[in-house]
Amino acid sequence: MQIHKLTAHEIRDMINKKEIKAEEVAKAYLDRIKNVDEKLGALLYVAKEEALNNARLIDKKIAEGENAGELAGIPVAVKDNINVTGMQNTCASKILQGYTSPYDAHVTKQLKKDGAVIIGKANMDEFAMGSSNENSAFKLARNPWDIDRVPGGSSGGSAVAVAAGEAPLALGTETGGSVRQPASLCGVVGLKPTYGRVSRNGVVAFGSTLDQVGTMGKDVEDCAILTKCIAGLDSGDFTTADVEVPNYNKFLTKDIKGKRIAIPNEFFGEGLDSEVRARIEESIQVLKQNGAVVEEISLPLAEYALADYYIIACAEASSNLARFDGIRYGRRAKEFKDSVDIYFKSRSEGFGEEVKRRIILGTYVLSTGYYDAYYKKALKVRNLIKQDFERVFKQYDVVVSPTSPTTAFKIGEKKEDVLSMYLSDIYTVPVNIAGLPAISVPCGMAKGLPVGLQIIGNYFEEGKLFNLAYSYEQSTNWHKNMPNV
Repeated sequence: MQIHKLTAHEIRDMINKKEIKAEEVAKAYLDRIKNVDEKLGALLYVAKEEALNNARLIDKKIAEGENAGELAGIPVAVKDNINVTGMQNTCASKILQGYTSPYDAHVTKQLKKDGAVIIGKANMDEFAMGSSNENSAFKLARNPWDIDRVPGGSSGGSAVAVAAGEAPLALGTETGGSVRQPASLCGVVGLKPTYGRVSRNGVVAFGSTLDQVGTMGKDVEDCAILTKCIAGLDSGDFTTADVEVPNYNKFLTKDIKGKRIAIPNEFFGEGLDSEVRARIEESIQVLKQNGAVVEEISLPLAEYALADYYIIACAEASSNLARFDGIRYGRRAKEFKDSVDIYFKSRSEGFGEEVKRRIILGTYVLSTGYYDAYYKKALKVRNLIKQDFERVFKQYDVVVSPTSPTTAFKIGEKKEDVLSMYLSDIYTVPVNIAGLPAISVPCGMAKGLPVGLQIIGNYFEEGKLFNLAYSYEQSTNWHKNMPNV
């Protein structure tokens, strides 16, 4: 039996039936990591001793008849900007190299409470800024379907870990598509919950009004289980909403008869690869056959979302990253003349090019004379984009589109073409701007690479997303595809 090919819910059932021990599962995944991660670069830290010790504790609880939790013994990879006690939390940046977290993020506490075994910290674009995972200060993460291609970003390591069987589940973070886009490019399921559905407490901030922790799994049921574990109100994060978290498993039915699906014309225009378009159109036909009503609509303001995003996200990044100054947080330059020189040298040495670019842009749009012209105007446009979606959700259950305009591109292909790289997120960014939930589910192959179908829902209606995604998944076999690593 190849344990690394099993889904999380299959592993859970086997552990609960005592057909396999949590320690055996942990060892199997650690062996898998040892065999493939040098080639793929999915993990920045492997929690070997911690994982084995925690797995043994789970086995002890089960042997004694205790409830070990919904995720008992299931390995989870955690993105390296989410704090885990005693593990590194570098955000893939030199400025935090060597930092070990003294505390758990809220989502990490929830994982531990539910019996999950944290297997390691996943690679990422530095401070979650990027769409390819090429901005990691430490090493490249590579797409397991073709190691000469990117896995997407910024949660690229999390997607690679799940796709390549290094972990059945993973946590990532989203600011503009950083869970869904790599999930699409690596052929796994990735969910970005409603803003406020999951606590950001203990997650290193990039864009505070956009950031959200997301979930990845081999199939929709895996994603639903992990989302239920981490979702809910947290007194440590005032942006979390006091909205009941349902049992998402009850939405896992093939029946979608009468569900109304909107197809936005603006998401099928110039820049969409013809083969990706074909896979999405085939997927829409599957949803129709399963009983959904499909109609074309217009989201006229969606074209402004990308520009709006880069003003808001960069402004918030400029503010959030000011704390990494060599004095309060982060590495300090070894040689300096005065306090100003500490700031200058520490930040110049510690931050990579993309992070510097976004800090400079964000500082500019917040500066005197430009705040009203850029940042204030961007917030107004954001409200208009929200209203655009709200209008659609008065008549429709979900919006369906491609997740990414292309399949995974070659490493280095867009590194110097910043605008082309930013356009990778053109279909995901509107969701973050509006604070909506959305899921990406594998829907076929193009040129031998995975394609993702994006389903966008109304606020706190993740259940509908799981329903539509599960219905599609049960009518196809794309989620069962695994790369040959």
